[in-house]
Amino acid sequence: MTTIKDIARESGYSTGTVSRALNGSGGVSEKAIKRIMEVVDRYDFRLNENAKFLKQRSLKGIAVLIKGTYNMLFASLTELIQKRIEEAGYECSIYYLSEDDHEVTVAHRIALERKPEAILFLGCNLQYFKEGFSGIDIPCLMVTNDGSDLGYDNLSSVSTDDRMAAEYIIDYLVSRGHTRIGIVGGDPATSAASDFRYQGCRRAFEKHGLSFDPSVQFEKGYFTLDEGYNGAARLFRKMPDVTAIFAMSDITAIGVIRAASVRGLRGPDDLSVIGFDGVDIADYLVPRLTTIRQNREVIVSKSLEILREMIRHDATSVHAMVPFTLISGNSVRQL
Repeated sequence: MTTIKDIARESGYSTGTVSRALNGSGGVSEKAIKRIMEVVDRYDFRLNENAKFLKQRSLKGIAVLIKGTYNMLFASLTELIQKRIEEAGYECSIYYLSEDDHEVTVAHRIALERKPEAILFLGCNLQYFKEGFSGIDIPCLMVTNDGSDLGYDNLSSVSTDDRMAAEYIIDYLVSRGHTRIGIVGGDPATSAASDFRYQGCRRAFEKHGLSFDPSVQFEKGYFTLDEGYNGAARLFRKMPDVTAIFAMSDITAIGVIRAASVRGLRGPDDLSVIGFDGVDIADYLVPRLTTIRQNREVIVSKSLEILREMIRHDATSVHAMVPFTLISGNSVRQL
């Protein structure tokens, strides 16, 4: 006789996930439901009375909304988040959104249809939260974005200080003798992290008495290889005397380095490049990428610690900043 354990083993999902899918309890991804039902149909399985005890043990769900399918930082964070959520006894349901999606609208729908215990957001447009978050009444938390100015009791955040880190990057480049600095990647109009990093850059340029013309020195775009490559190519045409580029993400920096190579520029002799995030691949670039490293372990641990308190004790919102570190590689030259 086929059991739920057999269905779990065949489908590749846990017995708790199988039980929730069969009972319609929510907190299970569409992909998981489809796979489980394929196995159920193959074995002509029917949930019997002896198996219904699993429903009482079914896990509570936490939804994770990830905005940006090519974000390498989010990929590494998601792996840690999923592991820690499941270790804590919750079901983790992951939803991938494009850069153009409205994450708050999606969260409303998930909260209504799937009824998770809480929602985590990776990647946010703060304007969407200002306009429509008030209808969501379950604990929520922004990962890598600062939501302290939004003022919602059920919305916490854990992030790096993007403004300070970006300002630190420009300070570092100036200390290395660079004044002709370009910026590639991120759209301040749609990405909170990009907006804060842009503000930090502007603040640093002003502090050092350097002129900054965004129409010449800034190329916005998504955090992807293509956008980094194309943004740098446009920047080179407008700013042929650029000596250093701040790429707002490491994946963007890889695209920038490729565009420089195609143009015949060698790093760091002809062009210095500095990134942001500190993803593992940055250590394997030649030259090794100088970048701001966000402490992923601390970000995830702190996020889930806060979220657990919000779920269990109805705690109010908490907004935490995790210190960043400059990783000094070989991609920035002293002029």
